[in-house]
Amino acid sequence: MAINAGNTTMTTRQPALFISHGAPTLPIEHSPTRDFLQQLGQQLLRPRAIVVLSAHWESTLPTVNLAEKPSTMYDFGGFPPILYTLRYPASTDLTLAAEVMDLLRQSGLRVGSTDQRGLDHGMWTPLMLMYPQADIPLVMVSLPHTATADTYYQMGRALRALRDDNVMIIGSGSYTHNLWQLSRDGSAPPSWAEDFAHWMDDALSQNRPQDILNWKQLAPHARENHPSDEHFNPLLVTMGAASDDTPPHKLHDDWRMGSLSMACWRFD
Repeated sequence: MAINAGNTTMTTRQPALFISHGAPTLPIEHSPTRDFLQQLGQQLLRPRAIVVLSAHWESTLPTVNLAEKPSTMYDFGGFPPILYTLRYPASTDLTLAAEVMDLLRQSGLRVGSTDQRGLDHGMWTPLMLMYPQADIPLVMVSLPHTATADTYYQMGRALRALRDDNVMIIGSGSYTHNLWQLSRDGSAPPSWAEDFAHWMDDALSQNRPQDILNWKQLAPHARENHPSDEHFNPLLVTMGAASDDTPPHKLHDDWRMGSLSMACWRFD
């Protein structure tokens, strides 16, 4: 959608973003990804609202949060005490939340709702860097546990029309996520992680969604990089939210603790 302001035409179409959020310490530790996310929030057109899906909120059905003022969750342990003092006091856009539920239902999905969910660290850590004032309303949507890749893609397809109404869609997960194979920070990525990331880079850049939907069968070292699926599934939602025949653009790349990719992608 475009609007005219005098002789200037401004688009109100927002992207869908896949963000690798890394450890909960992302907002308090200097890193290339922290710098990138701070700059990204300044560079992008300001959205009127953000629909956010995190690897750390899974439920039986896709569930939409209706808490007017969701709390900040500390769904982790063993990190510096300062993390437990951080707050992200964003509000929920309840009108948009109802629209999100309708769109998901119209796509054939059963949908739940709750008014008890807080913002998990997969949501508030990147948002705190991108939009530190917490003044953009949110709609939080869960990922259905053990759903098929096609279901996550279908969710993105259902929500992508919102992008034309100045609504950003963010999927927060991790490009690679094997916490049992981490190394000292600064270590070179192992070949099994690099091979997976290179394959995924090629499949995304060449706009091969069917290959990505079948990533567990086709991508090299798929299970070594993702022993479980939850951190990869937000990518499938954002890929579904992309416009037809428009390849995504890789915005950022970095590696932490050896095998943890911090790659971020933009889908238009």
